Amino acid sequence: MKITKIETHICHARMRNWIFVKVLTDQPGLHGWGEATLEWHTRSVVGAIEDLSSLLIGEDPRRIEHLWQMMYRQHFWHGNGIVRGTAIAGIDLALWDIAGKLRGVPCHELWGGRVRDYVRTYCHLGGGKMEDFYDTAPDDAKRFGDLAAQMVADGFTAFKSMAVPETMPIEGLRPLHYAEACVKAMRDAVGPNIDIMVDCHARPSPRMGMRFAQALDQYGLYFFEEPCWPEQLDDMAEIQRAVATPIATGERLVSLENFRDALTKKSCSVLQPDITHCGGLTQARRIAALCDAHHVALAPHNPQGPVSTAAALEFGFATPSYIICESVHLDVPWRQDVVSEGFTIEKKGRIVRPNTRPGLGIEINEAEVKRHPFQQELLQRSFYADGAVGDW
Repeated sequence: MKITKIETHICHARMRNWIFVKVLTDQPGLHGWGEATLEWHTRSVVGAIEDLSSLLIGEDPRRIEHLWQMMYRQHFWHGNGIVRGTAIAGIDLALWDIAGKLRGVPCHELWGGRVRDYVRTYCHLGGGKMEDFYDTAPDDAKRFGDLAAQMVADGFTAFKSMAVPETMPIEGLRPLHYAEACVKAMRDAVGPNIDIMVDCHARPSPRMGMRFAQALDQYGLYFFEEPCWPEQLDDMAEIQRAVATPIATGERLVSLENFRDALTKKSCSVLQPDITHCGGLTQARRIAALCDAHHVALAPHNPQGPVSTAAALEFGFATPSYIICESVHLDVPWRQDVVSEGFTIEKKGRIVRPNTRPGLGIEINEAEVKRHPFQQELLQRSFYADGAVGDW
Protein backbone atom coordinates (compact mmCIF):
# COMPACT_ATOMS: atom_id res chain seq x y z
CA MET A 1 0.00 0.00 0.00
CA LYS A 2 1.25 3.47 -0.90
CA ILE A 3 0.37 7.12 -0.39
CA THR A 4 -0.50 8.54 -3.79
CA LYS A 5 -1.44 12.14 -3.01
CA ILE A 6 -1.81 14.64 -0.17
CA GLU A 7 -4.43 17.35 -0.66
CA THR A 8 -5.33 20.47 1.30
CA HIS A 9 -8.91 21.75 1.38
CA ILE A 10 -9.33 25.25 2.80
CA CYS A 11 -12.62 26.30 4.39
CA HIS A 12 -13.03 29.92 5.50
CA ALA A 13 -14.58 30.14 8.99
CA ARG A 14 -14.24 33.86 9.75
CA MET A 15 -11.40 34.10 12.28
CA ARG A 16 -9.80 30.93 10.94
CA ASN A 17 -9.40 29.15 7.66
CA TRP A 18 -9.84 25.48 8.47
CA ILE A 19 -7.16 23.52 6.63
CA PHE A 20 -8.38 19.98 6.03
CA VAL A 21 -5.72 17.50 4.92
CA LYS A 22 -6.70 14.49 2.80
CA VAL A 23 -4.19 11.66 2.39
CA LEU A 24 -5.08 9.36 -0.52
CA THR A 25 -3.80 5.83 -1.08
CA ASP A 26 -3.58 3.37 -3.97
CA GLN A 27 -6.30 1.27 -2.34
CA PRO A 28 -9.59 2.37 -3.95
CA GLY A 29 -11.73 4.44 -1.59
CA LEU A 30 -9.20 4.44 1.25
CA HIS A 31 -8.21 7.90 2.42
CA GLY A 32 -7.75 9.74 5.69
CA TRP A 33 -8.74 13.18 6.94
CA GLY A 34 -6.62 15.44 9.12
CA GLU A 35 -6.63 19.11 10.07
CA ALA A 36 -3.81 21.68 10.12
CA THR A 37 -5.59 24.91 10.99
CA LEU A 38 -3.35 27.79 12.11
CA GLU A 39 -5.04 31.16 12.11
CA TRP A 40 -3.33 33.90 10.04
CA HIS A 41 -0.78 31.40 8.74
CA THR A 42 -2.93 29.50 6.25
CA ARG A 43 -0.73 29.93 3.20
CA SER A 44 2.40 29.09 5.20
CA VAL A 45 0.94 25.83 6.47
CA VAL A 46 -0.38 24.79 3.05
CA GLY A 47 3.10 25.39 1.62
CA ALA A 48 4.68 23.38 4.44
CA ILE A 49 2.33 20.46 3.73
CA GLU A 50 3.34 20.58 0.07
CA ASP A 51 7.01 20.51 1.11
CA LEU A 52 6.45 17.51 3.40
CA SER A 53 4.51 15.66 0.72
CA SER A 54 7.72 15.08 -1.21
CA LEU A 55 8.89 12.89 1.67
CA LEU A 56 5.72 10.81 1.82
CA ILE A 57 4.39 10.14 -1.67
CA GLY A 58 5.02 6.46 -2.42
CA GLU A 59 5.47 5.51 1.24
CA ASP A 60 3.34 3.01 3.18
CA PRO A 61 0.70 4.96 5.19
CA ARG A 62 0.62 2.19 7.82
CA ARG A 63 4.12 3.10 9.05
CA ILE A 64 2.87 6.08 11.03
CA GLU A 65 5.75 6.43 13.48
CA HIS A 66 8.31 5.97 10.71
CA LEU A 67 6.64 8.66 8.60
CA TRP A 68 6.35 10.98 11.61
CA GLN A 69 10.10 10.67 12.21
CA MET A 70 10.72 11.47 8.55
CA MET A 71 8.53 14.57 8.68
CA TYR A 72 10.06 15.79 11.93
CA ARG A 73 13.74 15.04 11.35
CA GLN A 74 14.37 15.19 7.61
CA HIS A 75 14.76 18.18 5.27
CA PHE A 76 17.43 19.21 7.87
CA TRP A 77 15.12 21.50 9.90
CA HIS A 78 13.39 19.78 12.80
CA GLY A 79 9.62 20.11 13.04
CA ASN A 80 9.56 22.03 16.31
CA GLY A 81 8.23 25.32 14.93
CA ILE A 82 4.55 26.19 14.84
CA VAL A 83 4.13 26.09 11.02
CA ARG A 84 6.03 22.84 10.46
CA GLY A 85 4.50 21.27 13.60
CA THR A 86 1.02 22.12 12.35
CA ALA A 87 1.71 20.70 8.89
CA ILE A 88 3.03 17.47 10.43
CA ALA A 89 -0.04 17.27 12.64
CA GLY A 90 -2.48 17.53 9.75
CA ILE A 91 -0.85 14.66 7.92
CA ASP A 92 -0.40 12.59 11.08
CA LEU A 93 -4.12 12.81 11.93
CA ALA A 94 -5.01 11.61 8.45
CA LEU A 95 -2.63 8.65 8.78
CA TRP A 96 -4.30 7.58 12.03
CA ASP A 97 -7.68 7.93 10.32
CA ILE A 98 -6.45 5.52 7.64
CA ALA A 99 -5.11 3.12 10.28
CA GLY A 100 -8.50 2.90 11.97
CA LYS A 101 -10.31 2.44 8.69
CA LEU A 102 -7.96 -0.38 7.69
CA ARG A 103 -8.77 -2.25 10.90
CA GLY A 104 -12.42 -1.26 11.01
CA VAL A 105 -12.20 0.31 14.49
CA PRO A 106 -12.21 3.83 15.98
CA CYS A 107 -8.76 5.24 16.65
CA HIS A 108 -9.16 4.96 20.41
CA GLU A 109 -9.32 1.18 20.00
CA LEU A 110 -5.85 1.29 18.43
CA TRP A 111 -4.41 2.84 21.61
CA GLY A 112 -5.61 0.25 24.11
CA GLY A 113 -9.35 0.89 24.07
CA ARG A 114 -11.60 3.19 26.08
CA VAL A 115 -10.55 4.38 29.53
CA ARG A 116 -13.85 6.26 30.09
CA ASP A 117 -17.49 6.09 29.07
CA TYR A 118 -17.81 9.71 27.97
CA VAL A 119 -15.77 12.88 27.45
CA ARG A 120 -16.90 16.09 29.08
CA THR A 121 -16.74 19.26 26.98
CA TYR A 122 -16.60 22.95 27.73
CA CYS A 123 -17.46 25.87 25.49
CA HIS A 124 -16.28 29.40 24.92
CA LEU A 125 -18.48 32.16 26.25
CA GLY A 126 -20.86 32.72 23.34
CA GLY A 127 -20.32 29.20 22.00
CA GLY A 128 -17.42 30.23 19.80
CA LYS A 129 -18.89 33.38 18.27
CA MET A 130 -15.79 35.53 18.18
CA GLU A 131 -17.57 38.80 18.99
CA ASP A 132 -18.89 37.36 22.25
CA PHE A 133 -15.68 35.67 23.32
CA TYR A 134 -13.03 38.14 22.20
CA ASP A 135 -14.83 41.48 21.93
CA THR A 136 -17.03 41.63 25.03
CA ALA A 137 -15.69 44.66 26.89
CA PRO A 138 -14.04 43.77 30.20
CA ASP A 139 -15.98 46.56 31.93
CA ASP A 140 -19.30 45.04 30.84
CA ALA A 141 -19.66 42.58 33.70
CA LYS A 142 -23.39 42.13 33.11
CA ARG A 143 -22.70 40.90 29.58
CA PHE A 144 -20.33 38.25 30.97
CA GLY A 145 -23.04 37.11 33.39
CA ASP A 146 -25.71 36.95 30.68
CA LEU A 147 -23.51 34.93 28.35
CA ALA A 148 -22.57 32.56 31.19
CA ALA A 149 -26.22 31.90 31.97
CA GLN A 150 -26.85 31.24 28.27
CA MET A 151 -24.10 28.61 28.12
CA VAL A 152 -25.57 26.78 31.10
CA ALA A 153 -29.02 26.93 29.49
CA ASP A 154 -27.41 25.29 26.43
CA GLY A 155 -26.44 22.35 28.63
CA PHE A 156 -22.78 23.06 29.42
CA THR A 157 -21.42 22.47 32.91
CA ALA A 158 -18.19 24.33 32.13
CA PHE A 159 -17.20 27.32 30.01
CA LYS A 160 -14.23 29.56 29.36
CA SER A 161 -14.12 33.35 29.22
CA MET A 162 -11.60 36.08 28.51
CA ALA A 163 -12.35 38.20 31.55
CA VAL A 164 -8.80 39.53 31.87
CA PRO A 165 -8.34 42.66 29.76
CA GLU A 166 -5.37 43.64 27.63
CA THR A 167 -2.92 44.92 30.21
CA MET A 168 0.33 46.87 30.11
CA PRO A 169 3.35 45.36 31.90
CA ILE A 170 2.44 47.25 35.06
CA GLU A 171 -0.95 48.82 35.75
CA GLY A 172 -2.92 49.91 38.76
CA LEU A 173 -6.14 48.52 40.18
CA ARG A 174 -8.46 49.23 37.28
CA PRO A 175 -7.86 46.03 35.21
CA LEU A 176 -7.92 43.94 38.37
CA HIS A 177 -11.30 45.38 39.34
CA TYR A 178 -12.57 44.77 35.80
CA ALA A 179 -11.58 41.10 35.93
CA GLU A 180 -13.01 40.62 39.41
CA ALA A 181 -16.33 42.19 38.41
CA CYS A 182 -16.62 39.98 35.32
CA VAL A 183 -15.82 36.75 37.15
CA LYS A 184 -18.12 37.64 40.03
CA ALA A 185 -20.93 38.30 37.55
CA MET A 186 -20.41 34.91 35.94
CA ARG A 187 -20.24 33.10 39.29
CA ASP A 188 -23.37 34.88 40.52
CA ALA A 189 -25.17 33.98 37.28
CA VAL A 190 -24.40 30.24 37.29
CA GLY A 191 -23.84 29.35 40.95
CA PRO A 192 -21.15 27.22 42.59
CA ASN A 193 -21.62 23.96 40.67
CA ILE A 194 -20.62 25.20 37.20
CA ASP A 195 -16.94 25.25 36.30
CA ILE A 196 -15.61 28.59 35.09
CA MET A 197 -12.29 29.00 33.32
CA VAL A 198 -10.54 32.30 32.59
CA ASP A 199 -8.09 32.59 29.69
CA CYS A 200 -5.55 35.43 29.97
CA HIS A 201 -4.32 34.73 26.41
CA ALA A 202 -0.82 35.37 27.82
CA ARG A 203 -1.67 39.07 27.83
CA PRO A 204 -0.23 40.01 31.24
CA SER A 205 3.38 40.37 32.28
CA PRO A 206 4.44 37.86 34.96
CA ARG A 207 3.84 40.44 37.71
CA MET A 208 0.38 41.42 36.44
CA GLY A 209 -0.41 37.75 35.85
CA MET A 210 0.36 37.10 39.50
CA ARG A 211 -1.92 39.92 40.59
CA PHE A 212 -4.78 38.66 38.41
CA ALA A 213 -4.35 35.11 39.68
CA GLN A 214 -4.41 36.25 43.29
CA ALA A 215 -7.42 38.53 42.73
CA LEU A 216 -9.47 35.75 41.11
CA ASP A 217 -8.38 32.92 43.42
CA GLN A 218 -11.45 33.43 45.60
CA TYR A 219 -13.87 32.43 42.81
CA GLY A 220 -12.87 28.77 42.61
CA LEU A 221 -11.94 28.73 38.92
CA TYR A 222 -11.59 25.34 37.25
CA PHE A 223 -8.36 26.66 35.79
CA PHE A 224 -6.63 29.96 35.00
CA GLU A 225 -5.02 29.87 31.58
CA GLU A 226 -1.75 31.44 30.41
CA PRO A 227 -1.34 34.17 33.06
CA CYS A 228 1.90 35.21 31.32
CA TRP A 229 3.87 34.35 28.21
CA PRO A 230 4.43 30.58 27.89
CA GLU A 231 8.12 31.31 27.33
CA GLN A 232 8.26 32.46 30.97
CA LEU A 233 7.85 29.03 32.56
CA ASP A 234 9.70 29.93 35.74
CA ASP A 235 7.38 32.90 36.30
CA MET A 236 4.35 30.75 35.56
CA ALA A 237 5.57 28.22 38.12
CA GLU A 238 5.83 31.02 40.68
CA ILE A 239 2.23 32.01 39.97
CA GLN A 240 1.11 28.39 40.32
CA ARG A 241 2.78 28.12 43.71
CA ALA A 242 1.15 31.35 44.92
CA VAL A 243 -2.51 30.40 44.31
CA ALA A 244 -4.86 27.47 44.82
CA THR A 245 -6.34 27.84 41.33
CA PRO A 246 -4.90 25.34 38.82
CA ILE A 247 -2.79 27.10 36.19
CA ALA A 248 -3.10 25.89 32.58
CA THR A 249 -0.77 26.34 29.62
CA GLY A 250 0.54 24.55 26.55
CA GLU A 251 -1.44 25.63 23.48
CA ARG A 252 1.56 27.49 22.00
CA LEU A 253 4.13 24.82 22.80
CA VAL A 254 5.22 22.54 19.96
CA SER A 255 8.20 20.30 20.70
CA LEU A 256 8.29 17.50 23.23
CA GLU A 257 11.11 19.35 24.97
CA ASN A 258 8.82 22.36 25.49
CA PHE A 259 6.28 20.19 27.26
CA ARG A 260 8.96 18.41 29.26
CA ASP A 261 10.22 21.78 30.52
CA ALA A 262 6.72 22.97 31.45
CA LEU A 263 6.21 19.87 33.55
CA THR A 264 9.63 19.63 35.18
CA LYS A 265 9.43 23.29 36.20
CA LYS A 266 5.98 22.58 37.73
CA SER A 267 4.56 25.55 35.85
CA CYS A 268 1.04 24.19 35.50
CA SER A 269 -1.57 21.81 36.86
CA VAL A 270 -3.30 21.47 33.47
CA LEU A 271 -1.38 20.92 30.23
CA GLN A 272 -3.06 22.02 26.99
CA PRO A 273 -1.28 20.68 23.91
CA ASP A 274 -3.00 21.48 20.64
CA ILE A 275 -3.13 18.23 18.68
CA THR A 276 -3.20 20.16 15.39
CA HIS A 277 -0.04 22.13 16.28
CA CYS A 278 2.20 19.88 18.39
CA GLY A 279 2.79 17.22 15.74
CA GLY A 280 -0.50 15.35 15.79
CA LEU A 281 -1.77 12.35 17.70
CA THR A 282 1.60 10.59 17.53
CA GLN A 283 3.25 13.38 19.50
CA ALA A 284 0.21 14.01 21.72
CA ARG A 285 0.43 10.46 23.04
CA ARG A 286 4.05 11.08 24.10
CA ILE A 287 2.98 14.30 25.82
CA ALA A 288 0.25 12.37 27.62
CA ALA A 289 2.87 9.95 28.93
CA LEU A 290 4.78 12.90 30.36
CA CYS A 291 1.59 14.10 32.04
CA ASP A 292 1.12 10.67 33.60
CA ALA A 293 4.67 10.73 34.91
CA HIS A 294 4.10 14.12 36.55
CA HIS A 295 0.48 13.52 37.61
CA VAL A 296 -0.68 16.56 35.66
CA ALA A 297 -4.11 16.81 34.00
CA LEU A 298 -4.48 17.05 30.23
CA ALA A 299 -7.06 19.29 28.50
CA PRO A 300 -6.19 19.84 24.82
CA HIS A 301 -6.54 23.23 23.19
CA ASN A 302 -9.22 22.85 20.50
CA PRO A 303 -10.93 25.95 19.07
CA GLN A 304 -10.43 24.85 15.46
CA GLY A 305 -12.52 22.89 12.98
CA PRO A 306 -14.41 19.59 13.19
CA VAL A 307 -11.53 17.23 12.35
CA SER A 308 -9.52 18.71 15.21
CA THR A 309 -12.47 18.06 17.52
CA ALA A 310 -12.86 14.46 16.36
CA ALA A 311 -9.15 13.84 16.95
CA ALA A 312 -9.26 15.47 20.40
CA LEU A 313 -12.19 13.27 21.38
CA GLU A 314 -10.60 10.04 20.13
CA PHE A 315 -7.51 10.97 22.10
CA GLY A 316 -9.62 11.63 25.19
CA PHE A 317 -11.30 8.25 25.15
CA ALA A 318 -7.93 6.50 25.35
CA THR A 319 -5.98 8.85 27.66
CA PRO A 320 -6.24 8.49 31.46
CA SER A 321 -4.99 11.99 32.39
CA TYR A 322 -7.48 13.70 30.05
CA ILE A 323 -10.10 15.73 31.95
CA ILE A 324 -12.14 17.82 29.49
CA CYS A 325 -12.34 18.79 25.81
CA GLU A 326 -12.54 22.36 24.56
CA SER A 327 -15.27 22.85 21.95
CA VAL A 328 -16.86 25.52 19.81
CA HIS A 329 -20.22 25.09 18.13
CA LEU A 330 -21.45 28.57 17.14
CA ASP A 331 -18.40 29.99 15.39
CA VAL A 332 -20.15 29.65 12.00
CA PRO A 333 -23.81 28.62 11.50
CA TRP A 334 -22.97 26.00 8.87
CA ARG A 335 -20.34 24.14 10.92
CA GLN A 336 -22.26 20.83 10.93
CA ASP A 337 -22.87 21.02 7.17
CA VAL A 338 -19.15 20.49 6.57
CA VAL A 339 -18.82 17.20 8.45
CA SER A 340 -20.56 13.96 9.41
CA GLU A 341 -19.46 12.59 12.79
CA GLY A 342 -19.49 9.18 14.45
CA PHE A 343 -19.77 10.41 18.03
CA THR A 344 -22.92 11.65 19.76
CA ILE A 345 -23.33 14.66 22.05
CA GLU A 346 -25.87 14.65 24.85
CA LYS A 347 -27.25 18.13 25.33
CA LYS A 348 -27.64 17.68 29.08
CA GLY A 349 -24.13 18.20 30.36
CA ARG A 350 -22.72 18.37 26.80
CA ILE A 351 -20.99 15.06 27.23
CA VAL A 352 -19.77 13.05 24.24
CA ARG A 353 -20.36 9.34 23.83
CA PRO A 354 -17.76 7.29 21.92
CA ASN A 355 -17.38 7.35 18.18
CA THR A 356 -18.53 4.08 16.62
CA ARG A 357 -17.12 4.57 13.12
CA PRO A 358 -13.63 3.53 12.06
CA GLY A 359 -10.71 5.92 12.30
CA LEU A 360 -11.56 9.42 13.47
CA GLY A 361 -15.17 8.70 12.57
CA ILE A 362 -15.65 11.71 10.34
CA GLU A 363 -16.08 12.50 6.68
CA ILE A 364 -15.72 15.97 5.19
CA ASN A 365 -18.30 17.28 2.73
CA GLU A 366 -15.96 18.61 0.06
CA ALA A 367 -18.79 20.29 -1.86
CA GLU A 368 -19.74 22.29 1.25
CA VAL A 369 -16.10 23.21 1.86
CA LYS A 370 -15.92 24.66 -1.65
CA ARG A 371 -18.78 27.01 -0.76
CA HIS A 372 -16.45 28.69 1.74
CA PRO A 373 -13.17 29.30 -0.12
CA PHE A 374 -10.12 30.94 1.36
CA GLN A 375 -10.46 34.51 2.57
CA GLN A 376 -8.09 36.49 4.71
CA GLU A 377 -8.98 35.75 8.32
CA LEU A 378 -10.55 38.55 10.36
CA LEU A 379 -7.58 40.28 11.90
CA GLN A 380 -7.29 40.69 15.63
CA ARG A 381 -4.88 43.40 16.77
CA SER A 382 -4.06 44.79 20.17
CA PHE A 383 -2.69 48.20 21.13
CA TYR A 384 -2.42 49.84 24.51
CA ALA A 385 -3.94 53.26 25.18
CA ASP A 386 -0.63 54.92 24.30
CA GLY A 387 -0.44 53.16 20.93
CA ALA A 388 2.18 50.57 21.88
CA VAL A 389 1.68 47.02 20.61
CA GLY A 390 0.09 44.66 23.09
CA ASP A 391 -0.70 40.95 23.18
CA TRP A 392 -4.07 40.03 21.71
